[in-house]
Amino acid sequence: MDSIVTLTMNPALDITVAAEAVRPTEKIRCSRARYDAGGGGINVAKIAHVLGAPVSAVFPAGGASGDLVARLVAEAGVPCRRIDIAEPTRESFTIDETDTGLQYRFVLPGPRLTASEQAECMDQLRAEAVSAQFVVASGSLPPGVPADFYQRIAEVCVETGVRFVLDTSGAGLQHVHCGVSVLKASVRELRECLGRELTTEPEQLDAAHELVDSGRAEAVVVSLGAQGALLVTPTESRRFDAIPMRAVSGVGAGDAMVAGITVGLTRGWSLSTAVRFGMAAGAAMLMTPGTAPCTRADTERLFEIAEEPVEVAVVSA
Repeated sequence: MDSIVTLTMNPALDITVAAEAVRPTEKIRCSRARYDAGGGGINVAKIAHVLGAPVSAVFPAGGASGDLVARLVAEAGVPCRRIDIAEPTRESFTIDETDTGLQYRFVLPGPRLTASEQAECMDQLRAEAVSAQFVVASGSLPPGVPADFYQRIAEVCVETGVRFVLDTSGAGLQHVHCGVSVLKASVRELRECLGRELTTEPEQLDAAHELVDSGRAEAVVVSLGAQGALLVTPTESRRFDAIPMRAVSGVGAGDAMVAGITVGLTRGWSLSTAVRFGMAAGAAMLMTPGTAPCTRADTERLFEIAEEPVEVAVVSA
């Protein structure tokens, strides 16, 4: 039995290189490339595995890039259910500029999935979910997949009695209206979902409570990057300070946070404690190159020094 099953509808072959400087029209001489299996749910699965949770990954993959993604997932020790698709899996490209420490990320839209390929993804997810505690869906929806796909996943989770953790954006988030146990969103994703600026903490808390009060999610975690995170449930509003960290790469930190939260919940921890563990995993992820998973030792060490959250008041508009 897997405690966690992840779904990645738009996986990617993540390619990371370093270069002295990125300039227009010039040839950019790069270091040897690093290849990682990427996409939200795959990243979550890799990190959950490192953190000691039984986990499996469900994802569509096609072409040579899809073959490599599937092989890299298997080499990471994560059991997977691959759904073969006709079009090739997308590639994502990251350049770390050594002169400035800046990072440039180029993300492609992904393959177009047919109706039968989408149905197979749903069937495979349902088969895995019946023996899991949590389903985690993370990442964007590829072309051809309807905007309500994650809502349909939520309904599968309700039917099978498994808790659903969601981390997505755009139309995929806007069309979710019920069935989510924990929703992780950035301020940008909240802003796009609700159509408001959300520049202040009270506005961000109010927006998260709006999602909870409307029944779209039982709890909302708002990631704030260097400013930490917020947790909102029907009965609490808490602020978590960020763990000070010098970043090597920001790729996958949000996925690590989701993995840490979910792993914490499988251990029977309170949601607040699980979020603190998720923040430790996210901070540990900043220390790794590309989308290489953080280590369990780093995560546990940072968890020990992470500060307890502070209860904050909500001021509704």
